Amino acid sequence: MKQQANQIRPGWVIEHEGKEWSVIKINLIQPGKGGAFIQVDMRDVNTGIKTNARWRTVDTVEKLTTESFDCQYLYSEGDSLVFMNIENYDQFNVPADLMGDSKAFLQDGMQVVVDFIEGRPISVTLPPQVVLTVTETEPSLKGQTVTTSYKPAMLENGLRITVPPFVNAGEKIVVSTADASYVERAK
Repeated sequence: MKQQANQIRPGWVIEHEGKEWSVIKINLIQPGKGGAFIQVDMRDVNTGIKTNARWRTVDTVEKLTTESFDCQYLYSEGDSLVFMNIENYDQFNVPADLMGDSKAFLQDGMQVVVDFIEGRPISVTLPPQVVLTVTETEPSLKGQTVTTSYKPAMLENGLRITVPPFVNAGEKIVVSTADASYVERAK
């Protein structure tokens, strides 16, 4: 179905130049001179190759119809990830590179949404936030809490992020899956 380019959202699957593309990130750019345009980072559904494209906000794109299913992540098997459809308990494999860097956030039993085109899984949508344990970080210095500086930290899944100075090793924190940023301490 035709949609205006300024309606594009991450997670959509669009047709562009005869190929199916999964939208990863969008950026609305409003230059000082001339009309606004949309820059879209996207991944080819079939090959996994990333690219970007630009459209004027008045241009139209073809949004492909996908089927979405609530699924549960089970385990990884070589270069693929195994998921289970919660409704009918069917298990299926998804290539690990389809998820890109976000696969580091997968946890056993995690509930996700998997989009399919013609029976083929093409994207996995994670929950917006996950709880992870900080495995190592620098100790905070006395008086450092009054500044807005952040310090590097290593998480249990191997990701390095920056955290506020009051966060210590062994603490559980909430991390955004969209940009791998610190949100808050876990309750």
